Amino acid sequence: MKLKIVAVGHKMPAWISAGCDEYSKRMPREAGIQLIELKPNSRAAGKTGEQIREAEATRILDAVGKDYLVTLDERGQELGTLKLAEKFKDWLSLGRDVSLVIGGADGLHDSVKQRADWTWSLSPLTLPHGMVRVILAEQLYRAWSVINHHPYHRE
Repeated sequence: MKLKIVAVGHKMPAWISAGCDEYSKRMPREAGIQLIELKPNSRAAGKTGEQIREAEATRILDAVGKDYLVTLDERGQELGTLKLAEKFKDWLSLGRDVSLVIGGADGLHDSVKQRADWTWSLSPLTLPHGMVRVILAEQLYRAWSVINHHPYHRE
């Protein structure tokens, strides 16, 4: 299984790339993390938020393909580490890749939300999109650690 972090946005600060890389390199080959950055749509020419979300949705859905789709949204389901580890186990049993989608500044288009197999909230707080990448990569590593009885996570 491959875990794909599909993120609208590019040109992140070096610390974000370093954080994502750190947790990605800790993951085993059978559950590797791949970051797919999608360039955000331009706000030029008076495009509305809806038009931007729609254009980004096409690229997101193309990147996701037939993967199990997890959208990240503050209105999604919140869960603790042990419950996330249970979800991770379920993903491993699916026999397909998992794409975790971080939308752009205008959010996710309804077509992406409707296609989602699950919507996850990392926090009810509004978080910077770059920071979400790092938190997401760390939580995926933590869930993997729990499943494999690694001492990274202690209860």
